Amino acid sequence: MRGELFHPDRGDISLDKVLHALSDPIRRDIARTMHLEGPRVCGQLSYPIAKSTLSHHLRVLREAGLMQTEIRGTTRVITLRREDIDARFPKLLDAVQVTAPAPEEARVAG
Repeated sequence: MRGELFHPDRGDISLDKVLHALSDPIRRDIARTMHLEGPRVCGQLSYPIAKSTLSHHLRVLREAGLMQTEIRGTTRVITLRREDIDARFPKLLDAVQVTAPAPEEARVAG
């Protein structure tokens, strides 16, 4: 197993990186899913993309400071860092509609 995964400290979370991460509809939907349904195991996320692409999206979200990834044995549990994002950028997740359910026709997950 590789070493620890990078997670920026709360004070190092950059608005530019957060907005970049949320600019992609799949990443925004992942964040919305985490907000509405709570922590998820990677295998519980279903999108019509390759696993390597999903891993890339999760890495972008984690490195931007939006997600916390905890390694538990052979699984990875992903959690939205809502408290940290709200502390750094109040109401941002509401403004980019992460906290609202996606309309069915706009939902990317399968």
